[in-house]
Amino acid sequence: MLPPKPIRVLVADSHEMMRSGLAIFMDVFEDLELVGEAKNGTEALYLCAQLQPDVVLMSLRLPPSDGLLITRMICQNYPQIHVIILTSSNHIEDAQAALLAGASSYIMMEISVDDIAESIRAAAN
Repeated sequence: MLPPKPIRVLVADSHEMMRSGLAIFMDVFEDLELVGEAKNGTEALYLCAQLQPDVVLMSLRLPPSDGLLITRMICQNYPQIHVIILTSSNHIEDAQAALLAGASSYIMMEISVDDIAESIRAAAN
């Protein structure tokens, strides 16, 4: 029996250190595969079209536009791709707006890497 295919993840964040940290974290989990990194919304949309990830782990603040607009565009154009917003904002309005834009979930940066991995798995299934 073949092992299950890993969940393909695209990380979209304007901060290089955050992208690098998330890339390192992906290596820890055998069932997660980092397929790309985007530093802005335009790049995130391009990489979604090119790479067709299962999940996009994305910042709420993603220049040149914002993560909500990019989330809406990804969900409309690629309904098979799930978006998880990863943010430091704990405003309920931001969480509601992200979910209304089509995000599968909204998680805080303060959670553990195990919880981030579980959120990715839940979104992909």
